Amino acid sequence: QVQLVQSGGGSVQPGGSLRLTCEASEYRRCMAWYRQAPEKERDWVATFASDGNTNYIDSVKGRFTISRDTAKNILYLQMNSLKPEDTAMYYCAAAQWDYGCRSRAQIAFGDWGQGTQVIVSS
Repeated sequence: QVQLVQSGGGSVQPGGSLRLTCEASEYRRCMAWYRQAPEKERDWVATFASDGNTNYIDSVKGRFTISRDTAKNILYLQMNSLKPEDTAMYYCAAAQWDYGCRSRAQIAFGDWGQGTQVIVSS
């Protein structure tokens, strides 16, 4: 089982930026960020596959960037132009196979970070 330790997040005004970090204890082909807003189900935000392919949910395209330091097993999520609707608990997830990145199905991700809160409010 992979240990995922998250850092970053916090509170920011609309239009601001934050960066989330997820350190993994070992390599996994597919890494992703999910989020869960209050009273809503957890949903995927961005994925980073082993071939470098990335995908984003439509609402964050052009504002969020997922990146990965494969040598250090660290995943990042740079969030710019933040909006109140981005307020959520953000989770890092890891899947042994790239199927997780293609399907974005939560069941494909066997390992999850502890979560980090992001609040966007004026």
